[in-house]
Amino acid sequence: MRIVLLGAPGSGKGTQGKLLSEKYNIPQISTGDLLRAAVAANSPLGQQAKAAIDAGALVSDELVTQIVAERLMQADARRGYILDGFPRNLPQAQTLDNILNEQQEPLQAAILLHVDLEILTKRLTGRRACKGCGMIYNIYYSPPKQGSHCDKCHCNELIQRSDDNEETIINRLQVYEEQTAPLINYYTVQDKLHQVDGEQEIEQITQQIINILETISSI
Repeated sequence: MRIVLLGAPGSGKGTQGKLLSEKYNIPQISTGDLLRAAVAANSPLGQQAKAAIDAGALVSDELVTQIVAERLMQADARRGYILDGFPRNLPQAQTLDNILNEQQEPLQAAILLHVDLEILTKRLTGRRACKGCGMIYNIYYSPPKQGSHCDKCHCNELIQRSDDNEETIINRLQVYEEQTAPLINYYTVQDKLHQVDGEQEIEQITQQIINILETISSI
């Protein structure tokens, strides 16, 4: 099972990727984790990525795709994998397709988690984390029972991540619309896109994705 999860920041890709990874016993692969691992391992690709990061530049599409492709060759990905938020743009998607087609193991599905823009903004700007235990809350959807303090630790104050402010969120969503949203048409043309309502309960979203994947695997 070889799939990619698409969706704007805050759409729930990470959560669903983790749940699907556990169910099917296949790795959830995210670009951020891969870059950090490659840099930490000091691999040749990791050294190139570190050089770009240290210089304050973006890691190139080609390098990111190479790092992902290298990861897909590892033993635990032979049965399949879940790409979480990758590819992020058309060049990455096209390069990835070329690599996978050469191996005769193309992607089988792209799952799009659709969430309304207003809800996405509230999900992201409303996030609060406990400084002590890391418990996550949302002041709009799942606020703590004790006001501004953690229900679990009771005494630790909740904080907002620096990148969860409204200006940063709006910019992240604009970048998504410009770079990642075109992938919707790309995978639609390939007849691989499946849209799921990301505003449902987590369990309902997971089950809907499972239903889609079971249909694909039976073809």
